[in-house]
Amino acid sequence: MQGRTFTSLPRVHGASLKVPLHEYRISPNCTACMPLLVRSLLCALPRTCLTTTRWSTLYSIRGAHQIANMSFETTGTINSFGGKLLKLAHKSKVNNCEMKLNLYLPPQASTSKPVPVLFYLAGLTCTGDNGAEKGFLQHKASEKGIAVVYPDTSPRGLQIQGEDDSYDFGSGAGFYVDATKEPWAKGYNMYSYITQELPEQLFASCKELDGKRVSITGHSMGGHGALTLFLKNPGKYRSVSAFAPMTNPSNCPWGEKAFGGYFGDDKSKWAEHDATELLPKYPHDTDILIDVGTSDNFYKQGQLLPEKLEEAAKKAGKKVNVRYQDGYDHSYFFISTFSADHVEHAAKYLLA
Repeated sequence: MQGRTFTSLPRVHGASLKVPLHEYRISPNCTACMPLLVRSLLCALPRTCLTTTRWSTLYSIRGAHQIANMSFETTGTINSFGGKLLKLAHKSKVNNCEMKLNLYLPPQASTSKPVPVLFYLAGLTCTGDNGAEKGFLQHKASEKGIAVVYPDTSPRGLQIQGEDDSYDFGSGAGFYVDATKEPWAKGYNMYSYITQELPEQLFASCKELDGKRVSITGHSMGGHGALTLFLKNPGKYRSVSAFAPMTNPSNCPWGEKAFGGYFGDDKSKWAEHDATELLPKYPHDTDILIDVGTSDNFYKQGQLLPEKLEEAAKKAGKKVNVRYQDGYDHSYFFISTFSADHVEHAAKYLLA
């Protein structure tokens, strides 16, 4: 969201602020629970205040570790539930820019015994910080010995006209697809980034990670991403779950806007990234866990459409467990309440 000022940032994932975002190095969504004065002081700090450390000088949980591939820089290391949260940056060829992410290494992680990996894909307006700071996945991940990867939600700073104009398209809204329509094809290739480039570089660089044991989860737009990436790549992920996902984006306002912008009017291309369309074609049995809050305004507005996925699952004989959580909304209060269940769901397959 660099390079623009929102006069009113929509309350998408728990934040509603009137702020100049181009000076921020901390997402307003990540600081929504902080007093306004503290947020203002934090956001006034220049980006250069962060210390940059090369992987080669970083010490892992069990001592110094050597990284064969110098693709990543570490801009911060944070203790969390006995493990380490690493704030990383690297160059992405498919997205044509620098990408940032967070990687949680649990206390069990070592080069002699690599740990399985859970990808968490965030929703609209978010970065890789939201889930890491507010999702509360690390607690159960630490207990189970599972690493968690928190990628960004789009490329940043490509200077494409219009990419910063709205919260639900462009920056912070990559929808985990590879755009085919210009000018977005220049760098909006989050599908290839999440399924290929990022894991290939990460698993080559960090020997504490077991690239053969990978699961995926996500929230809202990220829930859509988790479902579609799982369904489009049989065998790549051990399991999938989602918090309040867009399950039928071809038929909801968010999805129609994004798919029209990234793909144009080719509805067959839309269907290739629609979980409700993909589920009947999936060649294996499924065990998909989904949580949706009954007080989620976006659920009420028809943005999520979990019933459509349930109907498709019933017709196709696929197992999809949609749990409607009474009184919960779309925020990270909802996610943090049920995140342990989703890590447990992944652990059932990652640790089998």
